[in-house]
Amino acid sequence: MIEAAMIWNEPNNKSHWDPEIDPGWDKFAEMLRVAAGAIRKANPDVPCVLGGMSPIDPLFVQNLAGKGALEDIDVVAVHGFPLDWNLWPLKDWPKKIEEIRAVTDKPIWVSEVGVSSFGAEEVQDWGLARTAELLIGCVPRIHWYSLCDLPQAWGATTRHKEAEGSSYYRHFYMGLLRENGTRKPAFDTLRRFTPQLGLCQWFHFEDPRLDSSVALMKELGVTYLRTGLSWADYFRPGALDWFDRQMEALADFDVTVTFCFTPEDRGIAPHHTSAPLVPEEFGEFCAAMIARYARRKISAAAE
Repeated sequence: MIEAAMIWNEPNNKSHWDPEIDPGWDKFAEMLRVAAGAIRKANPDVPCVLGGMSPIDPLFVQNLAGKGALEDIDVVAVHGFPLDWNLWPLKDWPKKIEEIRAVTDKPIWVSEVGVSSFGAEEVQDWGLARTAELLIGCVPRIHWYSLCDLPQAWGATTRHKEAEGSSYYRHFYMGLLRENGTRKPAFDTLRRFTPQLGLCQWFHFEDPRLDSSVALMKELGVTYLRTGLSWADYFRPGALDWFDRQMEALADFDVTVTFCFTPEDRGIAPHHTSAPLVPEEFGEFCAAMIARYARRKISAAAE
């Protein structure tokens, strides 16, 4: 079932939110307020999570708090990839968590952390074990990214694609499984840290890997998962059939579902990173998905 609802993905990263349209995050703050309020109204039992920030930036949190955008937010999430994209050493993970704790009293989750096997699978294997040692006990939720390598033919969701050089190609090697489905050394290493360590696995529309991924996550002892339901995909033919199938397949996990990606015809600019023209439309999508897939808690008096 849905454990939590995350609003957007890496909003302070230019690959996922257009800084030219919204340089001060005013439009993002407005959308966050609207979406969190809609989710709260649809199901007050579902915690709202601020989409994992990347880079980890306390000023970003303070900016949103100053705009009143965190009032209905229950959890602040961060993403970190110090062996691939970030300019800080792996050992600084506890320090980065403390930087955010210094500016908010909300719980902090690491909703994406990973190491690519772009250079060597042995680096990924070591990085997983060391990351787990640093973060288990430091935060209540750690989502390792990811189970599956991203197929080369699908492309990565970034703004500048191949122009990013090796930074772009690392996206395709973050999985514990190679594109052909065979297991990397880190697959068995993750097993040592479950259920404390969860996974983040994005499933594409009508993703053929869904059922095999569920079986492998259960084999690994994974109990909690982060994935996404795309606002852009919501307008495809058969979208609800696919969403129903995905969420039913994931029913045995505690799922943090991420809502993001603007349909081209509903953004200020025709791109998935754009702020929506009408934030309430995004809020309506979030509320509809929560109403469809999240259960309400039953009070003791009602039992």
